[in-house]
Amino acid sequence: MELAHSLLLNEEAYNQLGEFQKAEFIFEWLRFLEKLLPVTSRADVREKQKKLAEQLTSLLNSSPGPPTRKLIAKNLAILYSIGDAFSVYQTVDKCNELIRSKDDSPSYLPTKLAAVVCLGYLYKKLGRILGNSFTDTVGNVLKAVKSAESQGRYEIMLSLQNILNGLGAAATPCHRDIYKAARSCLTDRSMAVRCAAAKCLLELQKEAVFMWSTDLDSVATLCFKSFDGSNYDVRIAVSKLLGTVLARAVTCKQATASARQNVRKISLDEAMELLGTGFLRGSSGFLRASGDILKGISSVSRDIRVGVTQAYVVFVSTLGGQWLERNFSSLLSHILDLVSQSHPKAIQTQMDAICCRRCISFILRATVGGLLGEKAQIAAAKEICQAIWKLKKVVDVVMSDGNLETRIGTTDVTASQHVLVCVLHELGSLVHGLGTTAAPLLQDSSTGVLDAVISVILHPSISVRLAAAWCLRCIAVALPSYVSPLLDRCIERLSALKSSPEAVTGYSFAVAALLGAVKHCPLGIPHGKGKVIMTVAEDLLCSASQNSRISIQRTQAGWLLVASLMTLGPAVVQHYLPRMLLLWKCVFPLSPKDLETERSRGDSFTWQVTLEGRAGALCAIKTFVSYCGGLLTDEVIQRLLPPLPCAVDLLTRLPSIHKMYGNALKTPAMTYRHRLYELLALLPPKTYEERFCAILKELVADFTATDNQMAASTFLLPPLCHQDDLLLLGPSLQETDHRFIEEQLLLGSNIAGGSLEHDPYSIYEKAAEGDSVPKPLPPALSVISAAVRLFGVIFSHVAESQRLQVLDKLLASIKQTKGARQQTVQLNIVSAFSSFLKHLASCKGSLGPEEVRRPALTLVMGALESNNPLLRCAAAESLARLAQVVADSAFTAGLAQVSFDKLKSARDVVSRTGHSLALGSLYRYLGGIGSTQHLNACVGILYTLSQDNTSPDVQTWALHSLSLIIDSAGPLYHVHVEPTLSLVVMLLLTVPPAYAEVHQSLGRCLNALITTLGPELQGSKTAVSALRTSCLLGCAVMQDNPDCLVQAQAISCLQQLHMFAPRHVNLSSLVSCLCEILLDNSVLVNLCSSYLLLRRAVLACLRQLVQREAAEVSEHAVTFVKDCREDFTPEINIREVGLEGALLSLLDKELDQRLCQDIKETLSHMLTSVAVEKLSFWLKLCKDVLAASADDFLVLHLADLIRMAFMAATDHSDQLRLSGLQTLLVVVRRFASVPEPEFPGHVILEQYQANVGAALRPAFAPETPPDVTAKACQVCSAWIASGVVSDLNDLRRVHQLLISSLTKVQAGKEAQSQLYNESASTMEILAVLKAWAEVYIVAVEREKNQSDAHKQTVTITNSTDESYRDLTSSADGLLDLVQADLGTLSKLWLAALQDFALLTLPSEYASQLPVEGGAFYTAETIENARPHYHNSWALILYATALWLTSTGFLVVDPDEGVTNLSRPVTPTTMCQDSSSRAAVKSPEDVNTDIFHLILGISVEFLCSPRSDAAMENITACLHALQAFLDVPWPRSKIGGDQELGVELLNVLHRLILTRESPDIQLATLEVVRQILFAAQEHVREKRRSAEVDDGAAEKETLPEFGEGKDTGGLVPGKSLVFATLELCVCILVRQLPQLNPKVTGSPAVKAGKPQLLSESGSRLVSAALVILSDIPSVCSPEGSVSVLPTILYLIIGVLRETAVKLPDGQLPLTVAASLQALKGILSSPMARAEKSRTAWTELLRSALVTVLDCWDPVDGAQQELDEVNLLTAITVFILSTSPEVTTIECLQKRCIEKFKIALDSKDPVVQLKCYQLLLSIFQYPNRAVSYPYIHSLAPSIMRKLQETEKTKPENSAELQVIQEGIKVVAALIAIAEEEHRAYLVACLLPLLISFLLDENSLGSATNSARNLHEFALQNVMQIGPQYSSVFKKVMASSPTMKARLESAVKGNQESIKVKTTPKHAKNPGKSSSIQLKTNFL
Repeated sequence: MELAHSLLLNEEAYNQLGEFQKAEFIFEWLRFLEKLLPVTSRADVREKQKKLAEQLTSLLNSSPGPPTRKLIAKNLAILYSIGDAFSVYQTVDKCNELIRSKDDSPSYLPTKLAAVVCLGYLYKKLGRILGNSFTDTVGNVLKAVKSAESQGRYEIMLSLQNILNGLGAAATPCHRDIYKAARSCLTDRSMAVRCAAAKCLLELQKEAVFMWSTDLDSVATLCFKSFDGSNYDVRIAVSKLLGTVLARAVTCKQATASARQNVRKISLDEAMELLGTGFLRGSSGFLRASGDILKGISSVSRDIRVGVTQAYVVFVSTLGGQWLERNFSSLLSHILDLVSQSHPKAIQTQMDAICCRRCISFILRATVGGLLGEKAQIAAAKEICQAIWKLKKVVDVVMSDGNLETRIGTTDVTASQHVLVCVLHELGSLVHGLGTTAAPLLQDSSTGVLDAVISVILHPSISVRLAAAWCLRCIAVALPSYVSPLLDRCIERLSALKSSPEAVTGYSFAVAALLGAVKHCPLGIPHGKGKVIMTVAEDLLCSASQNSRISIQRTQAGWLLVASLMTLGPAVVQHYLPRMLLLWKCVFPLSPKDLETERSRGDSFTWQVTLEGRAGALCAIKTFVSYCGGLLTDEVIQRLLPPLPCAVDLLTRLPSIHKMYGNALKTPAMTYRHRLYELLALLPPKTYEERFCAILKELVADFTATDNQMAASTFLLPPLCHQDDLLLLGPSLQETDHRFIEEQLLLGSNIAGGSLEHDPYSIYEKAAEGDSVPKPLPPALSVISAAVRLFGVIFSHVAESQRLQVLDKLLASIKQTKGARQQTVQLNIVSAFSSFLKHLASCKGSLGPEEVRRPALTLVMGALESNNPLLRCAAAESLARLAQVVADSAFTAGLAQVSFDKLKSARDVVSRTGHSLALGSLYRYLGGIGSTQHLNACVGILYTLSQDNTSPDVQTWALHSLSLIIDSAGPLYHVHVEPTLSLVVMLLLTVPPAYAEVHQSLGRCLNALITTLGPELQGSKTAVSALRTSCLLGCAVMQDNPDCLVQAQAISCLQQLHMFAPRHVNLSSLVSCLCEILLDNSVLVNLCSSYLLLRRAVLACLRQLVQREAAEVSEHAVTFVKDCREDFTPEINIREVGLEGALLSLLDKELDQRLCQDIKETLSHMLTSVAVEKLSFWLKLCKDVLAASADDFLVLHLADLIRMAFMAATDHSDQLRLSGLQTLLVVVRRFASVPEPEFPGHVILEQYQANVGAALRPAFAPETPPDVTAKACQVCSAWIASGVVSDLNDLRRVHQLLISSLTKVQAGKEAQSQLYNESASTMEILAVLKAWAEVYIVAVEREKNQSDAHKQTVTITNSTDESYRDLTSSADGLLDLVQADLGTLSKLWLAALQDFALLTLPSEYASQLPVEGGAFYTAETIENARPHYHNSWALILYATALWLTSTGFLVVDPDEGVTNLSRPVTPTTMCQDSSSRAAVKSPEDVNTDIFHLILGISVEFLCSPRSDAAMENITACLHALQAFLDVPWPRSKIGGDQELGVELLNVLHRLILTRESPDIQLATLEVVRQILFAAQEHVREKRRSAEVDDGAAEKETLPEFGEGKDTGGLVPGKSLVFATLELCVCILVRQLPQLNPKVTGSPAVKAGKPQLLSESGSRLVSAALVILSDIPSVCSPEGSVSVLPTILYLIIGVLRETAVKLPDGQLPLTVAASLQALKGILSSPMARAEKSRTAWTELLRSALVTVLDCWDPVDGAQQELDEVNLLTAITVFILSTSPEVTTIECLQKRCIEKFKIALDSKDPVVQLKCYQLLLSIFQYPNRAVSYPYIHSLAPSIMRKLQETEKTKPENSAELQVIQEGIKVVAALIAIAEEEHRAYLVACLLPLLISFLLDENSLGSATNSARNLHEFALQNVMQIGPQYSSVFKKVMASSPTMKARLESAVKGNQESIKVKTTPKHAKNPGKSSSIQLKTNFL
């Protein structure tokens, strides 16, 4: 294909190809040429123009296919527009010549069509350059129309559209002729030609003034005729034409003087009148009254009505949103007039009325919903309200007139009903869309929306009453605060007016609708409402028989209320279940005998009432089963069953009762049947299996009933067909923007569309997706639908023998009927059988033996050859399911063979389509028929069928079937991929575009092929490259197809290709294509060519693209718009707002939910990918959406962010308020600590205090919904806790809001809102308590931090810093603020915790829960309340623990101040029922209760925190335990109860194992430390008291306290010590796996390379070591011996593994901790206790050996350990243990050896540390310990010091070493015996004097030398007076030394004089003390 990429056609390569490859090659070349020509220089083009033009024109003669001819035409046009235009006339002449040709053979047709297309594009591109030739051309083309077949007419119309587009006003001379030709084509028998003609006329009207002036009427009539018998595409195209022409006529400017006299601008009323005429009278015109209309027969077909409806929407959309705002009143009155009494013929039958109402509703929804902004929608709603009031007055006048005989009156009433239904539905939809933004509208008393709606609840028409009820439901969903008041109002009216039939039904509808709304309102309704409604319902049912005039109404109303109550779900219904079951039991007779008596006793009316009641009861139970599955226990099912046999018996007697009492019972009987079928289908079939026979007999009778003429396949079959197969049946069964009106056309001429009045019980159900109102079908259809479902359920459970009888009977009934009735019966039976197969497959059942298969197969095969395409689809699906349930490969192969044979022999379209789909379906369900041979056969047959160009239908079905096989065959299909792809591309290049359905199937095949190839498409082999090129070529053909669904397929294929081979898809052109579709369609979102499915495909593709390449997609979109053609002017300016802005504005207009979700996800991906780079842009977009200015860091946009959050938080819309508050919360949390750059010491958020306060204040208003207040509390606490505001007065503003909410909590139940469910109050109360808890926690933490800081500051300096004082005051102040309310809060917190504790009890303890509920929840709303407690308990627990800590667990009088609580729950009332609450507990008991409450909650949570448990909750819980254990009393409880301690430790151990967070692990270890401390205190106390008690006794007789008793045994699971050890080992081994002997492979301590842990790891290890060192203190002496080896092993192990050498001799944190722990262990009293002393001594010696061994080389390699750390460890041993441990000779020798090595180290740091350690050893009081070290090491020290005389220190490190050495010798002198002291002094003095400098050299000396001089001088002056005799001797013996000393002293005094400054007064330091001691000589 690369050879095709050249300017001129590569003829050499072209000629070597086969026929099909040539077509592909040409197409690829033309595609390339189209991109190449515009970017080639004009000179190059002109150079090759002649040759290129010849090549292109010669292609016209080569019978090019549709896509190819289009490209030839485009390229010729581009060529002449860039190159020389002189030869264009030759091409035009050639084309005209080809068109004139007399050759009518099919083979010549493509050439003619190519010439037609070519002319169109030449004129379009070159326009007026060809001006002088166009009359001939147009004449020639118009002449050809007359003889052309449909393809020709189609192409000619499109070509004329292009010619008109290019010539503009210059084409005026031909306008009339073109108009005439297009007129006839607009009513052509080919739908594609009609569409093309509509496009041509749409282009013509731009310049042909007569179309929207003089000929406007005839254009309108013509469009109406075109609608007649049209399809969806025609209605779209023609409505666009008609709407645009009329909009033009209304807004036309009188353009030119010459044309002025012909132009008549028509008024809006006239334009609408024209459309109205079409709507009311159809294509019969409006000038003459049709005979039919005069006779009273409406002859307007539904498709005309639907077409005109769409034209209305185009008309309004074209005029735009602002026009609609100004003219809404006129439009509303006009369209409502269409269904008013002015035109009774339009609404004379129910079917017509429903159709018209739907059309009116659609016009209102598409215009008001799609074009108006919020303010305009509110204005429209007011206008609609006015209309309701006007109609209400008309009805009131008629109803109050006593003489109801007056004919006009009743007409008024019946006619007004349809208008009211339309306006009520639209009002409901408007308010629903506006949400809480509609609040001002409802509060506006002048409009009186609620009064208006409620006033028509009493309308005589049931349709209006239902519409009013639905409208109330919409209001309730939009504004949840209205649900309760509306329910109260309706229940009150219902009770007051229960003698009025209208009031009973109207208000019961309203109550049911409102109950249906509750499930959409998260805050619910008060629980008590259910009780009231149940009582009203019972009252209505009990009083129904009292007044026969309203018996039916009361019965219906009673059961309707019960049924709607069931939608509130199990939590509510369980309380009324016994009452409902009693009603259910009473509604049916108890025995068949009673039923017989009943039948003979009643009359027509009583049977009506009875059937209504029983149908209602069945519906109530059905709703119960649907909504309350959780209550369907075996016991409840058993109670439901008794009335069922009787209900089935009544079903079987209905026909005889109907016969006996006449037609009045027809509808009630049908309804009863429907309800019973629905209920049975939901119940387990086992429960009524003994009635299967009777039910089946009834079902069969329903399917074959003689009076049932409604063949509505379109509602029965689609659910039973496979969704993918429905694509075969065109757009009619797919989702479109016009489905609401279009679906009526599917039902057939004699069936009314769905509407609420068909089934009032659907008022409480949810509307189907995409519907604004439920649309139940007429009863006759609903019964069949329910029967089909039930047949599926029952038939899968009956015996196989019975199946055979029923199937035979069904087949016989099909044979016995004829004509249309046979079709109906067949349809019903096949639907039922399909339903059965579906059920059987889902429950893995078996069909039965051969005898059953035979009739089943006959039934399905008969349907497979039905004339109804939908029935064929269902039959193909059933055939495959049949094979699936039989599950026998031979049977399946037989089925396939039947279809093979049929396809080979049959020539009729029906058989070929049905059987080809059957093959595909078999493959889909059985994953291939098993053998490749079958696959080859299937593919071969389908190849042949797909090339049958005589029948597009056969091609469509065959290709669809092929796509199913490709999908199902998977890898098996690989061998067929290449030929199939060639076939698909060939067909794409040859099938006429008018056959869109064939192209759609080709698209599905291509998609399946791309999926089969998958990632292979990335390959670089030639074969793969060729396949990829073919795929891309196929996509290109489909992208250029005029049909929207084909374009959608193209986009889907490109999306797949982009996923598998992204490098090979041109992202730029794909994005351009997507934007063009999206924006072109967004101008008129509901009506342009745009199919909903195309928009969905575009968005799905965009969503995938932006996940990978958001920035690129965004850039390509902007580039596309910049480079765009001039005539493409979308409403949204992407240049300014980018693709993101376009998508946001699309969200405003789109009404399809799925599409909106895709848009949101796309925006979300773009935001996460590119928001940082384009921050200003995004913020500006968001602000523009909210209301009002825009480097790229959020902090620079803080003002914008806060402004946005403020605007949102103070909006009318509750959802927006919640979003605004959430944004504010995020801003506060993120920016709280960001400093203000211009004012150091301040944070940036300080300046926004006023904004935050103002944003929060409205959320605390009394009428605010609880969820908004709850969120605001969260923001309040975050704001106060953030520390942004330090000034108390400023804090008080927000604090005051929290106080107001606390006051509301204290006020109790009476103050709670009665608008919402009680659980909403729970949510609000807990949010308030949680917010206070957070503030209190922060206040306490701040105070603690400041007191710590203060302690440090006091030790360092007397702080008088202002800022410090401010800080302290703000912390104290915050705590003071909270302190005031702490008494109340603590009680409320404890009450909330007690509630939470009760709610976390397992279900088996449910009986122990308080009957009336808890402090803040009611027993009825317990389930709804749980999540709110789970959300807030942790912080409340922590705050409570802190409060208890602050009081030292001394709880004040618990009864104080409790009276304010709604249900006083205080610590005293814990865990008691109300009866025993009088008993007062002692403070100890109260404390114990609180102790167990807090501990219980903590342990319960920490035992098994769910994987999704918030880290904050775990942390808060651990902090609470820490605070709790800071107080002695709780510690004593835990210390005294070992089991409790062990349990707690086990829980904490598990937490450490399951949570990796270092913070959580550290907090856990702190709690462990406190538990151990508690145990220590307990053991210490026991020992102390034992000693006091047995003071006189001998020590040996004292009992042993502590673990291990006198045996030393520790029992795992019961031992606190063991549990603690386990936990510490877990921590240590996680951080240092080498400590685990299993890892190292040996229990011996082997040194590896030491490692430095992370900061968090070090902190964890250190914390664990602290705990380890405390363990022996809780053991008995014997116990301590048991644990000591482990503890020592771990401590020394940590020391060894982490003894890393750090610079400057610093110790790693872990080493410092292990040394500290070691010291703690070594100095333990247990080491000296009599019973353990010996064992300890041995173990400690072993430990010391281990430490000494650390130096030894391992495997010959020297260790990298830090000697300093190990020397320190040895020193700790020497100083902390009893002498017998370390004075043993061998150990002492080794220790001394280590010090010697260290002294000789070259590292000054090691030397320094060595001197320091030796100093502490030398000074050790026990001489047995210190002397050996002194004797061994003192000489070495002296020698080293004397060596330094020669080498003076060069740096501070060396200086420090010398200084430390001198300190050691000075210490030795102090402790030496008298006889040795003189010798030591005599050694030291010369050394010191050698370091002194005289006054001359002092000035020039280095820092080190000067410091050494000062140090030596100071020491000399100290030693001189102390040992004066020795001093004098030494001085006398060496005059030089004396002279040196005197010189140094003199120099020192001089320097002191120089330095005497005011500083000395402040700091009489070292020098002054030296000065005082100079005269000792």
